[in-house]
Parts: sequence; structure tokens; C-alpha cells
Amino acid sequence: MQSRFKQATLFSVKLLLSIAVLVYIARGLDLGRLRTHLLSVDPLLFVLALALIFFQTFVLNGRWELIMRALGVSLDWLAGWRILMISLWFNQVLPSSVGGDAVRMWLLRQRGVQWPEAVKGVAADRFTALIGLVVLMVAGLPFLMSRVSDQAAILAIGGLTLAGVAGTLVLLTLDRLPKRLIAPPAIASFVRFGTLVRFLLVQSECRGLLLGSALLIHLVTAAACYALARGVGAQLSVLDASILIPPVVLLTAVPISISGWGVREGAMVACLGLAGVPSEEALSVSLLLGAISVIVGLAGGVIWLASPERGSYSADKAAKAAEESPSYGLTKAEEVSSHP
Repeated sequence: MQSRFKQATLFSVKLLLSIAVLVYIARGLDLGRLRTHLLSVDPLLFVLALALIFFQTFVLNGRWELIMRALGVSLDWLAGWRILMISLWFNQVLPSSVGGDAVRMWLLRQRGVQWPEAVKGVAADRFTALIGLVVLMVAGLPFLMSRVSDQAAILAIGGLTLAGVAGTLVLLTLDRLPKRLIAPPAIASFVRFGTLVRFLLVQSECRGLLLGSALLIHLVTAAACYALARGVGAQLSVLDASILIPPVVLLTAVPISISGWGVREGAMVACLGLAGVPSEEALSVSLLLGAISVIVGLAGGVIWLASPERGSYSADKAAKAAEESPSYGLTKAEEVSSHP
């Protein structure tokens, strides 16, 4: 009972934050102009953006399959994609205390995959996505400094990038610290996870494909945002989209709102504003991207309705089973918004 109250409270706080940020952004905008942008978006470019995000699910599944294979788990491509799409349904359309990652683990367990492998596979998939973001932000920093005159913004994005680099390096090298420092169980789980990710990205046979897919996924998001920006008439270059969208994705990944709503819009307005995109157009891009995510999530919902596991699913059972797995705390810390 107490656990349900805590979950309901956390959900309510996230919901209020999403609403509060959206209201705060909308206060200073011309809502009539915003509505015009949303309704007059070029349908061909909107469909292109939708196709790109849908294509992204195939790349996401390919990356996840490589990780599971490296863990010794044979995951059929179609089965993995079906699980991934269902997780997007839970993340994007049914935001709750049991996120898509917990559902992914539960569905893997129904297929006979042991909890440790299920947890490691999902957590490694998330962290690989984070590393891809950090790499793109590092690569884009010199271009950002040459194209943006706002020093405060450069410092903010630069600081975020450096924090991502530092966090990644710390996690990947935790096992090099003195044994007495990494012996506590809470730290030891992060040490084991860091060793696993380092193996995947440095030593495994699929390391090139893993990193390449992590970069491609975020570049696809940038391409979709570029298409939407052009669709609403915003003057955004391909280079600016490639530089400014990764920080938006990273900030959206912070699990403090419902499926990233509110945080994504605030980050999009701030970042695209650095390229001279008016706030109404930037917000239109973000809202349209959110709508596309919902559409893809609804497709996952259709798959879920036809899923044989649906009859035995219970949110309480999925949450409890995940919490009982030895590494769930690590995965819970890594779980972010529905966007990769």
C-alpha cells in the first residue's frame, strides 16, 4: 500500500512538472502563431519524420539484439522488435510507475531469459545510447563554439558534455579503483555493469556496430527534427540540427517528467533558439516530435493487444519481479524517457 502511494505521488509530481513547464513556455508565446505552425506543417515532411522515427525502432532493436547476443542470449529479431514496440507503448502512451524497461525485462523473462541477463541487456542498451549522445556532443562542441555567440549557452552545453564524458569514464574504469573502495554491494553492482559496457564497446566483436548504431539512432532523431523544422517553415540547417538536437535528447532523458513532456519542449526552445529559430517554431517542432512518438507508441499498443503475454500481465507483478532482481537498482537509475 505504501509502495503504491509512493508511486502515485512520484507520478503526480512528474505530471505536474510537465504541465508547469509547458504552461511556463506557452505564457510568453504567440499561441495563435503556434497553432498556425502546428496546423500548417507540410504533411509530406511530417510523414518523412514519422518514417524516420519508425525506422529508428529497427536500428534500436538491432542494437539491443547485438547486446543480448554478446550476453549469450539468442533473441529472435522479430520477437525483440515486438518487445521493444510494446515497451514504447508503456513508456509513451501509458506512463506509469512500471516503465517500458521493466516491461521489456518482464517480457524477456516470459521467453525464458534469466533475470540477470534481462536486466543487464536493458541497462546496457540504455547506457550505450547515452554514450552515443556524449560522443555526438563532443564532436559537435567545436562547431557549436564557432556558430553560437551566446557564451552562457556554450558553457551550459559544454558543461553538460564534460559531465557526460566524466560520468562515462568513471563508470567504465571503476574496477581500476582500490578494492576497498568498490567492495560495498551498492558500488560493486556499478563496477560489474561498467565492466560489461566496456567489454561491449571495446572488446566484443560487435563493438563497431554497437557504437555505430548508437550514433545513427540520434542522428535519425536530428534528421526527423530537421524535417519537422522545415515543415513548419523554420530556418534550421542540417549542421545546426546535428549539433543542437543531441543536448535536447540528453536533457529529455532526465526522468523528472512524464515521457519527457515539458522538459523536451523547454530544451528544444532553448537549443533551437541558439540557431535563430523563433520560440513558436521550436515549440512546434517539439510538440510534433512528441506526437510522432505517441503514434509509434500506439503502434506498439496494437502489437500489445495481440500479444499472447497480455493475459498474464500484471503491473504489480512486473514491478515486483523487477525489483527483486539483483541489479534492478542499477537499471532503475538508468531508465529514462521513452526516447532513445
